[in-house]
Parts: sequence; C-alpha cells; structure tokens
Amino acid sequence: MLDLLWLVPAWSLAGFLVLATLGRRLPRPAATSVGVGSVGLSTLTAGAVAVGFLELPPSGRVYTQSLWHWLAIPGFRAPVGLYLDALALVMTVVVAFVGLLIHLYSTEFMRDDPGYSRFFAYMNLFVASMLTLVLADNLLLLYLGWEGVGLCSYLLIGFWYEDPVNGAAAQKAFIVTRIGDTAMALGLFLLTTSLGTLEIQPLLQRAAEKWPVGSGPAVAAAALLLGGALGKSAQLPLQTWLPDAMAGPTPVSALIHAATMVTAGVYLIARTHVLFSLAPAVQLLVGAIGAATLLLAGASALTQRDIKRVLAYSTISQIGYMFLALGVGAWGAALFHLVTHAFFKALLFLAAGVVIQALHHEHDIFKMGGLRKELPLAFWTFLAGGASLAGFPAVTAGFYSKDQILAQAWLSGGAGRWLWAAGWIGALLTALYIFRVIFLVFCGEKQSAVGRRPGWAACIPLLILAALSLGGGFVETPHSLGGVTLFSRFVGSVLPAAHAAGAGGGAEQPLLLLAMGASLGGILLAYLLFLPGRGLVERLTGAAPGAALHRFWFAGWGFDRLYDGLLVAPYLALARGNRTDLLDTPYGMLVRLSRWCHGVLGRSQTGRLRWYATAIAAGSVAIVAIALLR
Repeated sequence: MLDLLWLVPAWSLAGFLVLATLGRRLPRPAATSVGVGSVGLSTLTAGAVAVGFLELPPSGRVYTQSLWHWLAIPGFRAPVGLYLDALALVMTVVVAFVGLLIHLYSTEFMRDDPGYSRFFAYMNLFVASMLTLVLADNLLLLYLGWEGVGLCSYLLIGFWYEDPVNGAAAQKAFIVTRIGDTAMALGLFLLTTSLGTLEIQPLLQRAAEKWPVGSGPAVAAAALLLGGALGKSAQLPLQTWLPDAMAGPTPVSALIHAATMVTAGVYLIARTHVLFSLAPAVQLLVGAIGAATLLLAGASALTQRDIKRVLAYSTISQIGYMFLALGVGAWGAALFHLVTHAFFKALLFLAAGVVIQALHHEHDIFKMGGLRKELPLAFWTFLAGGASLAGFPAVTAGFYSKDQILAQAWLSGGAGRWLWAAGWIGALLTALYIFRVIFLVFCGEKQSAVGRRPGWAACIPLLILAALSLGGGFVETPHSLGGVTLFSRFVGSVLPAAHAAGAGGGAEQPLLLLAMGASLGGILLAYLLFLPGRGLVERLTGAAPGAALHRFWFAGWGFDRLYDGLLVAPYLALARGNRTDLLDTPYGMLVRLSRWCHGVLGRSQTGRLRWYATAIAAGSVAIVAIALLR
C-alpha cells in the first residue's frame, strides 16, 4: 500500500490538468465527476496508505519514496521525493478528507456559477499543492507546494474578479504572504550554504551536530522560517490579509482556513522543530506572537458584523493557540488542535454558507435572527462547531485540544505561565464571540425571509464534520477524564513530548476546571449580553470610550491604516513620481539617438543611381588615399 503514496497528490493534480485544459468543453456533470472524483481518489489512496502504515509500520516508522532527481549538482541534490511519518500521515489524511467534504459541498454551493469548471480546477490544484507540501522530503519541494497554495489562494479569493473589491483582496493576500515567503526563501539559502542540503532529515541532523544551542546561524535560520510561517498562517504582524480573504466563495474560505494554507506555517515549524529547539529565543517568540495574536484577533472577532469575518478572525486566533503551543514545546498539542480545528472550522464555514445562501447572500448577523426553526440542520451543526470552538467541556473535540495546550503552557513554567494567562483570556473571548453569533443568528426574532435550503450535497459534509467536531477529541483526553493518549503516542515517534518544567502533582484538576470555567463563563456572558436584547451592549458602545474601542477593534486594531500610511501610500507616491522611470532615461536617450541617426541616413536613400555611383567612387578614392597615406 505504501508504494501508492505518490498517487495521493497526483490524483488531485491530474484533476486540475483535465479541468484546466478541457473544463470549458466538459458538461457540468463531467466537471463535477473530475473535480470531486480526483480529490476522492486522493482521499481513498491516503486512507489505503494510512491502513498500510498502521498495520505494517515501515522500518523506523518512516517511509520514503524517491520519484526522480529534480536538481543534482556537485555538493547539492534536491530530489522529488516523498516522506511519510506520523506527522505527515496525520496532515495528509486531514487535508485530503476535509478537502473532499468541501469539494462535495461546493457542488451545491457553486451549481449556478458560470465559472464552475474553473472553480474546481483551482480547488484541485489547491489540494494537490497542500498535499505536496506536507509530503515533501526536502524543503525545496515543500517550498514548491508552499508557493502553490499561495497562488491558489490568489486565484480563489479573487474568483469573482468582476468586482474590484475581490481583486484587491486577492492582491492583498498575495502581496502580504510574499513578505513571509521572501523571508522563508532567505532561510532556505542560509540552510543550503551552511548545511549543504535541503533534505529535511539530514538537514536537521546536521544542524543538531553543527550548531550549538543559541548560536547565530540557528537563530537566523529559525527566525527566517518563522517569517514564512507568520505570512502563511496570518499571525502578527502579517495577519491583515485573512479577513479580506472572505471575498472568495464560502467553500474557498473553508478550505483556506480548515485544511490548507493557514495551517502550513504550523506544519513548517513542527516539521523543523529541531531548528527551533536550537534557537530558544525564537521559539519563545513563536509563543509570544501566538499569544498576542489570539488576543487581538479574539477582540476583533467580537465586534464584526459579517459572519464570515467573525470566523476569519477566529481562525487567526486559533492559529495563535497553535503557535502558543509550539512556543512552549507542546508540539503534539499544537498538531492535535490543528486537527480538531480543521473539523470545527470547516463545519462553521460550511454551515455559515448555508445561512448566507438561504438569506439571499446576506452576511450581516444583525440582519439574521430566528433561524433555529427555519434552518434546523444549519443551527445544530453550527452549534456543534461553535461549541467545539468555544471548548465546551467534556463533549467537544475543541475542549480536549485547547485544554491540552493550556495545561502544557502552564506546566512549562517561566514565561509559559504568562502564555497560559493569555490563552485562558483568549478562551473566554472565543466562547463569547462565537456564541454571540449563535444567539444573534439563530435565536430571537426572525429578520429575513428564508429562500434556498440545503440539499444532500451540503447536508452530508455538515453531518460528518459535526460528528468529528464532537467526537474527534476523544483520541487524547486528560488523566482525570480517561487518560487516553492515542494521538500523542502516535505522533510521539516524530515530535518530542512537552517538557513540563513546572509540573506539580495536583495541577491537572485546577487547570481543567479553569479551562471549563473560561468556556462556560464566555457562553454565559454571551447569553447575558446578546440573547435577551442588546441594550447593555448598545449603552457600552454608545459612550465615547466604548465607541472608540469598538471602532478600533472592528478595524483590526488599525493595522491596515498603519500599513497604508507607512508603506502603501509612500510606495504609491514614489511610483507616481517615478512614472517615467528614471532608470529608463539613459536607454530612452539611446533610442532617440538611434532614431535620429536613422533619419539622417534615411535621407541618403534617394533612389538616384548617379548619386549612388558617385558616392561609391568617392568612397573608393577615400579608402585608397587613406591606405597610401599610411
């Protein structure tokens, strides 16, 4: 089974190639079969590979597959090869399976769109690029997948390009993430020149042997890779592109936020965790950035009116949790939350898409309301996803993954205690903002008439994701709730266990109760503020300080305005001032000189043979005279 590994990304890539070349000539049922079927085959192949890996684990629990040599020069080689271990297997199965559910949902969501085939071509390429990224055995091939998901995000965010706003959002995502990608490329150059390879496992081994902990090259390499992760995963200070990315179709939002792109940064850090362990200052910075991001994004989510922008800021915040876990060395906990987040965030976006389509593409949560009975499936599945996001105790997957992060942050001691405090406040904010949406959208008085209702292609993914959002966390539970350690034992062959520097014998129960308190407290606060009415909220935001704070959070803490003032406006002014391009001036002068010479010589072309003969004779005499005088 393991020798089928290359087919996992190949099926989706083949689907893209077929749709890209024949899409306009294919009837819609055929485009559906290719678009969904190719990802379905990738998922089935990934499942078969997973079964083979679990039943007959390869030597060292690692399987490598070299396909061909991409680059091979003296002192450096970069093969096109795949590397499968526990980390890659988890990511592959999640990406392929969640991607398949989103593709199935898309057949209904996009059924009336004229760009149907083009949409599935882009989506297939997106999945193929992400699968290439997580299976790559070297950082150069990983970077190819990395840039592939960046390209697809541009194409899909701006899918409805007729609206200039969508095109601007796509450009913003592409440009902002390029900043991080440039840092990552510099990191790859540094690693190549210092260690002589980009093959991940030999690179990590050489780094551990050659670089002492805290050495300059280790810090520089880790910092540059972190820059790439910040861009792709929308973390401070490169988070501004993700809320605007909601311009794309809702299935695109689900794919970007749940299974591809934004999780790539988390995967990169986890995959190269040895480099970050050699640079403790950078690893601590990862945790600090994650803590700051989750708080800032959580506060912004609390003020948004667009249901998709609430979920976008929620994604930024939850990726912040994963960065926090990585920063304290809780590598397995970060990956566990990545998996549960893929389930409940995909569910939330897809359920939100049902609501948006049912209300004739209305996005404003204050123009919804009373949909609990009108759209029961959307309500119950959105509630399951929202409860998991909020970490509702004991019965949701999000509770177990988030509790593990908070517990390991506290037990790491030192700065980990401060990170735990940030994470706990963030958990309270998360429950508050997501149940604000639930109460405003599904409870209270009906605000808009319901039109379109979901069909089976939308219902099946919602039900499956709801089940996973509730039950997907039982593979890893705290000792007092069963002590299941299936997930941590599986990924433990790749990712080291967290170092509990401040462990205490009785710490687990209080930490568990505090995590429960954050979730239940946020839900209760949302109930008091938004379910009976909005009088208290309106009074708070009506006062001058509250209104100013609300505007500040609503605008994403002013980052867009800051960047526009510091970077965008000066650059545009420079471009306008240099409209004629000073660097082209010397070349322009050469062009004008050439034209003048052409004009002068052109006048000699009279067509009169006597003058030509005279000129030839005069020239001949001049040449003979010069020769004699010499």
